[in-house]
Amino acid sequence: MIDTAPTFPGATSVTLLDVYDDLAPDGLRGGSPHMHLASTECYVVIGGHGELHTLDPGGLRETELRKGSVVWFTPGTIHRAVNHGGLEVLVVMGNAGLPEAGDAVMTFPADIVADAARYAAAAALPVGPLEARAEAAARRRDLAVEGFLVLRDAARAGDLRPLQEFHAAAARLVRGRAEDWTGIVERGPAAQAAHSLDITRALAAGDAGHLSAAAVSQAPALVGERGFGMCGRLRAYDVGGDLVSR
Repeated sequence: MIDTAPTFPGATSVTLLDVYDDLAPDGLRGGSPHMHLASTECYVVIGGHGELHTLDPGGLRETELRKGSVVWFTPGTIHRAVNHGGLEVLVVMGNAGLPEAGDAVMTFPADIVADAARYAAAAALPVGPLEARAEAAARRRDLAVEGFLVLRDAARAGDLRPLQEFHAAAARLVRGRAEDWTGIVERGPAAQAAHSLDITRALAAGDAGHLSAAAVSQAPALVGERGFGMCGRLRAYDVGGDLVSR
């Protein structure tokens, strides 16, 4: 019999995000522009309204976000959540564990992204009072917006070289820690895909034994203080598989 583990679909992660609503230097309210190098991210908008500003080799795009919107973007897409009022998003992230392992680079100015020590210092948030962490998150966001505006303006002028250079610098920045990412993918989405193949092959052979292991899981209720993420205040659901009935 093939056991069915109570794992969350697709080895994804789920996070509740309240997008920052303080002003950035360009007069927009929202989060820190950044990109992921190996994971696809999805926004499911559950409240408020705003926009998703993106930059990729295809150019610039501004996508409206309102309740019910579902938008996703692949690795290499620089994205910035802009809050026009009460924007609340359920974030579904592929390759659960990779974002926590450093699968994101913010669009700080080029000289900072090119220097691992300076990047780490600019990206870090202090441990301490809420107000100090909020101020540091705002400074980090503002620095990312500064670098993003350079990339955006170049793309508007038809010059994608700064974007290409940012991609290359970001890859150099994560190269050392990326050695551990293969294991995360193998234990997560690759293992789930292999498990699904085992089930379909068993069913094709007339074996439905795995159905006897059917179960229901529920993530624990969200409690505690919201953290400071790149795009806003967030709390991640624990979708490791808290079995509630069987």
